[in-house]
Amino acid sequence: MSDSKKTKSSGQKDKNPGGAKEKPEQKNQNQPEEAGDLFETRLEKLEKLRADGYDPYQKYFKPDSLARDVQSLAETELEKQPVFKVAGRIRSKRMMGKAGFMDLVDESGRIQIYGRKDEPGINFDVFKSLDLGDIVGVAGYPFVTKMGERTLHVTELEMVSKCLRPLPVVKEADGKVYDAFSDKEQRYRQRYVDLIVNPEVRDTFKTRSRIISWIRNFLEQRSFLEVETPMMHVIPGGASARPFQTHHNALDMELFLRIAPELYLKRLLVGGIPRVFEINRNFRNEGISYKHNPEFTMLEVYESYGSMDTMLELCEALITGVTQEIHGSLKIPYGDEQIDLTPPWPRIPYVDAIEKFSGIKVAADSDLNSLKEQAKKAGVPDKDLQACDSVWKVAECLFDEKVEANLIQPVFITEFPRELSPLAKANPDNPAVVDRFEPYITGREMGNAFSELNDPLDQRERFQKQVEMREAGDEEAGFMDLDYVRALEYGMPPAGGMGIGIDRLVMLLTNSKSIRDTILFPLMRPEQTEK
Repeated sequence: MSDSKKTKSSGQKDKNPGGAKEKPEQKNQNQPEEAGDLFETRLEKLEKLRADGYDPYQKYFKPDSLARDVQSLAETELEKQPVFKVAGRIRSKRMMGKAGFMDLVDESGRIQIYGRKDEPGINFDVFKSLDLGDIVGVAGYPFVTKMGERTLHVTELEMVSKCLRPLPVVKEADGKVYDAFSDKEQRYRQRYVDLIVNPEVRDTFKTRSRIISWIRNFLEQRSFLEVETPMMHVIPGGASARPFQTHHNALDMELFLRIAPELYLKRLLVGGIPRVFEINRNFRNEGISYKHNPEFTMLEVYESYGSMDTMLELCEALITGVTQEIHGSLKIPYGDEQIDLTPPWPRIPYVDAIEKFSGIKVAADSDLNSLKEQAKKAGVPDKDLQACDSVWKVAECLFDEKVEANLIQPVFITEFPRELSPLAKANPDNPAVVDRFEPYITGREMGNAFSELNDPLDQRERFQKQVEMREAGDEEAGFMDLDYVRALEYGMPPAGGMGIGIDRLVMLLTNSKSIRDTILFPLMRPEQTEK
């Protein structure tokens, strides 16, 4: 919600092959012209195999084990020579005449394989022709080489996919090791390659899957029902954001990709479903940065007879619980910092946070021009201030510029001004502010929550104010949603609602610097290629 993861062939067994390893292939496969040459060389290999009656793309292989199963085999089991069938990519190759060693990598890790020409079950021409990146299936029995390395003696082999494009490799230069595929833009654009050559990237997305699975279980145990709501809206709502627009041909009508599912989820509270949540994709036509992506994943939770306070407790329990699950501790590293998530987290009112970090006191009766001048001197860009037509818009700029980056350890920012919170319930003791909080960690907003406004007359007035702001030029201001007002007129129980940014939570728990490191396929500009 937002306001603003058997038979083996016969043959003589070499009891102890494998002396010192030769260095793996170290060709510079990252240069375009050489990569092109290698592509042609590999293509020729494929054509020769096909001419000899061997087509890898028509081969099948079903593994029954993983590399780690071979690696974890007890020493006493080695003498029994059990047969394993594993499959994966070739990542290094060391040929020595009529025999050779290769490293095979699958989802569980690496295992060295050994093949030789006099093994009846091997097509040695296929074995010799293997390139780095080729996908193979092998059957064989384990042994230990002279160098002490657990290895699989191959008795059967199938190449099931030819890798025509050379993989990036880790290289050494001037005594330093660097990644030939270090261009982040290319890594995001060719995520399929990134996942092949950088195991830590796969680990990030396995962790992401664990996080989402844990959150689902956490909420279901608390009787929240997972639902799905529309992704195309007639009226964008539930947040202050600029939407993406599209056209529905059959109905001949303009539609918006959702910026938040909030208003649909609260309609379900009206309908008598007391606790709902959705892990959803949202779309906001806004800037791109290390913490913003136009398409992102949010968790939104709503609870009848809840409030800001129940959401605060839920938020703290959820984030600390999933952190404990992933890290086994509430003290975790993030960049150069150690983040301590031990509850309870402190609470700081919105205006107090602004005064603390900018030295500027903001109040409803502050002079707008004077406040703008103070904000400018404090370092808020003039172009941002020019669009501010109210005290609280200036306050918002001050918070973004001077406060947010300083909120490293977990904290709840509370008591937001009513003007910045069109869907939140006013505080009964101070109607100028609303019962709302935002959790901040590592200088980033992690979510947003409040006691939901359920007064249809007040809601209509606030929507109208948003319409006026939009007509005055604010492209992020909201629209009038009369059907939602009508839903409230049927009566919605007092409720608490909360949204948590899944991508940012994954950033925190995987120590990722950019939101794009947590999204498998982040939005990129089209690749510039020659005709």
